[in-house]
Amino acid sequence: MKLIRQGKVKDVYEVDAHTLEFVFSDKISVFDKVIPSLIPHKGESLCRSSAFWFQVVRSSGLKTHFREFVPPDRMRVEKVQVLPYSKIDKKTVNYLLPLEIICRHYVAGSLWDRIQAHEITSSKLGFKGSKEIKYGDKLPEPYLEVTTKLEDHDRLLTKKEALKIAGLTDADYKMIIDSVLEIDERIAEEVEKRDLIHVDGKKEYAFDESRELMIVDTFGTADEDRWWDWNDYSKGQFVELSKESVRKYYRELGYFDKLMEARKLGKPEPKIPALPESKIKHASELYTDMFERITGESFR
Repeated sequence: MKLIRQGKVKDVYEVDAHTLEFVFSDKISVFDKVIPSLIPHKGESLCRSSAFWFQVVRSSGLKTHFREFVPPDRMRVEKVQVLPYSKIDKKTVNYLLPLEIICRHYVAGSLWDRIQAHEITSSKLGFKGSKEIKYGDKLPEPYLEVTTKLEDHDRLLTKKEALKIAGLTDADYKMIIDSVLEIDERIAEEVEKRDLIHVDGKKEYAFDESRELMIVDTFGTADEDRWWDWNDYSKGQFVELSKESVRKYYRELGYFDKLMEARKLGKPEPKIPALPESKIKHASELYTDMFERITGESFR
């Protein structure tokens, strides 16, 4: 096999002209920075979680690029082209859409940051009147946003921008949004059995050689999505059961503020420090525990 791309958390190999193999590593990244620490069992838990969701989605009649799970931490998928914006139009086939679609169901994360900064109003989120929004509030309806996928740092896009760079029609865009909402309904329905709340998550898509939409990459894991425990939530506690707990550590450390300041001023970005052993152990346990709670299967 030929290594064609080394990502922040997984490597991509070409098996043949039509097949890729994803190899999930134990690396971990936050804020587009790879942390110089490995998290035992992380790669396997993410690979198996993603394979689980691909099979759930496929049983619902939605097309995916998933072909097979290769134990313990690899999967084979249908190959699509990764093209620059200039090579994409409304007739292009067999290519990765250079977009990430984020669907939020609760107030959390960067959405909360933007609410506090008065960048997003309650009415835009679907709340009636001048409701005071609190962290953890359930949104009246799913709130969807689209960002870039292939740029150095994710950038929020308007619908017009998304259509242009991804070669989409209005009908294509609606089909993607409908797919995201349908998948999230299945996710919420499944994890509710194990007292999990699906807070938010991202999806990625491609068009196959017939320009049929298919969901690609990975989703529904402890990396791509945010999860809370239902019992904690009912008591007003928001315990992060995802990679967000690691992001929180670097925020509390002060690293996040320094990184954002450097990016804002165009200065060299500070190196991200390694995680302490206690945080590595906690993260490893979190990933394996979350595999079991997300899928209902035993990790070992």
